Amino acid sequence: MSHPLGVSRPDLEVADLPTPEEVFKVSKIGPKELFKYAVGPSLIALGISIGSGEWLLGPLNVGQYGFVGVGWVILVSALLQTFYNVECSRYVLATGETPVVGWGRVPPGWPLWVPLSVLVVIFAFIAGGWAASAGQGVYALVHGVPAAASDMEPRWWAVGLLVLVFLITAAARRVSRTLELVNWVMVGSILLALLAVDLLVVPFSQWWDGIRGFVTPAAPPPGITATQLGALAGFTALASGLNWYVMGHYRDKGYGMGHRVGYIAGLRGERREILASGVTFPDDERNRGLWRRWYRLLLTDMWGVFFVGAILGMLLPTILMAQAVKMSGERPTRGNVPTFVASALGDEYGRVAFYVALVVGVLILFSTQLGIFEAMVRVTTDAANATSPRLRRLIEGDPRRFYYPFMLVLLLIISIVIFQSLPVGLVEWSGNMSNLGALIYPFLLMYLNSRLPRPARPRPWHYVILVLNFLFFGFFFVNSVADFVGDPLVTF
Repeated sequence: MSHPLGVSRPDLEVADLPTPEEVFKVSKIGPKELFKYAVGPSLIALGISIGSGEWLLGPLNVGQYGFVGVGWVILVSALLQTFYNVECSRYVLATGETPVVGWGRVPPGWPLWVPLSVLVVIFAFIAGGWAASAGQGVYALVHGVPAAASDMEPRWWAVGLLVLVFLITAAARRVSRTLELVNWVMVGSILLALLAVDLLVVPFSQWWDGIRGFVTPAAPPPGITATQLGALAGFTALASGLNWYVMGHYRDKGYGMGHRVGYIAGLRGERREILASGVTFPDDERNRGLWRRWYRLLLTDMWGVFFVGAILGMLLPTILMAQAVKMSGERPTRGNVPTFVASALGDEYGRVAFYVALVVGVLILFSTQLGIFEAMVRVTTDAANATSPRLRRLIEGDPRRFYYPFMLVLLLIISIVIFQSLPVGLVEWSGNMSNLGALIYPFLLMYLNSRLPRPARPRPWHYVILVLNFLFFGFFFVNSVADFVGDPLVTF
């Protein structure tokens, strides 16, 4: 028995959905088991999220222009992206295929969509701006002062952080699980530290300004460009139209039919084969009930962890930046934003505050680069494994034989790119490239999800949300192209 879906790829095999208890090896899924075993993929996404928009672009724009007219862009972006994440993950849960493999089922077929999607992800994120920005923080930790714009030492620290990413994945038994555990520690430490610092130094009026800015629709402030807003919108929460590149972790976690397909093991783990094509479930009473359970777990993971964390991850750094601007009497620039808050807190409260802020900043930016670097390798590995029988024979069914060599190649390339531009400039580039995905992938997702087994298909209003993603983020991408070749579509 098989389930045809799309073109140019084999039909999906059909098997029963596993129970959550079977996947997570527990007798029941209560609150304790939920957070100990089931929650996780959203933390990897959140670790990436809290870094680009949240620590760099959001504070940069708020520090320069204030909350009103900027905050609502952040809230709308976070809402749209969380809906989009759920729809991307719906496909993974129902088929066990990662999105990059699923795109190959959309006409005209995989020879177009799979290579194009890999290139778009790498093109968007290969700049390595987060590692470069984290390198600035490490430099300041080592030397006690921020680096000059012309100093190359922070870039070498950035290369060292990329090597650390390789070592973390190499030491894993199961790469996805290791990333979850690392992000539990980093994201938890980041949010708790930011909350503590904000409660100590940010007055209530500043908190209220930040919250009010999120929910107050207003024209963008004079002087800000749509390109700046586009980078902020693209990297609020995650990466707008390219968020799908992280959702494959639900397969490795074993959510839904991902349990039937396999996962990427670390060098210390057992050899695991990943099926080249996915598996889906029959439309019967038992599987309909199990699908509803898996879908509720997905919604809990995305809305309860990712969305809440993304909003806090944007609010806490931006109000801290606003307070730093007041304390210092200066405004951040693209060159000094990674260490601006630390310098302002150090001048006002002493060296301990300076170093605490630096450590938080480095953790934020490193968690982002960790997730992005690994995801680029993961997307390419999944695409190559699914579409090339010759590669599968060459690696003898062990994806690690492609995953780790490719990671080293990518590490070398990013290390070269890091030396070419200011870190924040690299991140702004990536943010606007992420918006390109919103012109393409919502429509591919509609095609795929409308052909899933009936219990897994979206409701009509879900398609409306995907179109809104296309309109909102797509506008910012088109504007960035117009700005690059001549004049932006809109000026404020």
